[in-house]
Amino acid sequence: MPRLAPSVARIRSAVRSACADLSADSLILVACSGGPDSMALAAACAFIAPRAGHRCGLITVDHRLQAGSDRQAERVADWARETGFDPVEVATVTVGTAGGPEAAARDSRYAALRSAADRFDAATVLLGHTRDDQAETVLLALSRGAGPHGLSGMPSRRDRWRRPLLDVSRADTVAACDALELPVWNDPHNRAPEYARVRVREAMPHLTDALGVKLIANLARTARLVAEDNSALESLAARVRGRATVDGGLSVGELSSNPRALRTRVIRRWLLDGGVRAADLASVHIDTVDDLVVDWHGQRAVQLPGGLSVRRERDRLSLTTTV
Repeated sequence: MPRLAPSVARIRSAVRSACADLSADSLILVACSGGPDSMALAAACAFIAPRAGHRCGLITVDHRLQAGSDRQAERVADWARETGFDPVEVATVTVGTAGGPEAAARDSRYAALRSAADRFDAATVLLGHTRDDQAETVLLALSRGAGPHGLSGMPSRRDRWRRPLLDVSRADTVAACDALELPVWNDPHNRAPEYARVRVREAMPHLTDALGVKLIANLARTARLVAEDNSALESLAARVRGRATVDGGLSVGELSSNPRALRTRVIRRWLLDGGVRAADLASVHIDTVDDLVVDWHGQRAVQLPGGLSVRRERDRLSLTTTV
């Protein structure tokens, strides 16, 4: 019997662990572009799911951003059907412009995956992000001056989304595809320099040469540690918000008695729940609202994206619509 390639074994083990808590006969959907990361993930799921008593489906998204994208999506779907995935779907989307090309493509992709998960009543959707992707995410967050929310990177689980490969290297996914002779497609957009993530990816070998071979693993480890700390602070902030909430607003007195790390988390979650889009909410907005709490000198209402504003009235912050 031929020896199982170590890369294949690592990826199968990661998928097995990520799905171990699912109930019998759960439907697992794999988001698959046809690239090495998602193809290695899909192949592992096709092997693991039936042995664990689960069903396995596959969704591939056609963003229609380049000629022939529909044919590539159909090739992925054909492979999935031949491999035994059921259901298999090509989700064709229209990519907008909000937030730039990367963000717009991501938003349309996740909307399509969410719709498919709802229609098929999937227990989870597996995403093929690797340890390398996590390291790139941390570097991008650092370049933006992001706080703990950005530096915590991508969560291994959130809602229906699961990322089994965050502790698996990109080299392993490529090696697994080679070992299994999978039909891999290399998206030209992954080499397009107009995308910030591509520029970071191209710089990573130089950074590794300068800072050591453990750079990628250490950046991913940093994300995991920051995420753990952030989770604990978010739990504390939720308690503070419970005490500070007054008629839909926030008590200035209750907020001001807490350290800034908790105040700003309460304010951020309050604003998001009130209708401010996460993509539009910047640290300057949160800092300016925090000034209404700790540096109050009669300033006007703070204007926020989406036609919302926060004003202080005596000992209470209120969020109102301005348009």
